[in-house]
Amino acid sequence: MSNENHESVIGADVEIVGTVKSNGSIRLDGKLEGELQCGGNAVLGKNAQVKGNVTATSVSIEGKINGNILAKDKIEMKASATVNGDIKARRLSVEDGVTFVGRSEVNPNSQPAPAPQAGPAVR
Repeated sequence: MSNENHESVIGADVEIVGTVKSNGSIRLDGKLEGELQCGGNAVLGKNAQVKGNVTATSVSIEGKINGNILAKDKIEMKASATVNGDIKARRLSVEDGVTFVGRSEVNPNSQPAPAPQAGPAVR
């Protein structure tokens, strides 16, 4: 029986310096100093401490992150979360008690805005 929702777990006793890349989902309970690039979902547990940017399909935060978050779908900030950085997602869920310092861009239609076209010069 294959597990389609395979999740890699980085335990609370692990400290990583560098970039972590995964095509699947990741649960991080330890410390990461560097980027987290995840093709699936990223879960930052209560003990998680991240200094760097996170990119994933969906991101759920219970711990601390100093860095920007880019989610293709949803960012979920649990009550214990501390986020210092800018976030961008299609959907956002924030529980009461979250500490969030940064800018947010939440756009359910999330079609990349076309670059402005240079029009004819006006004289």
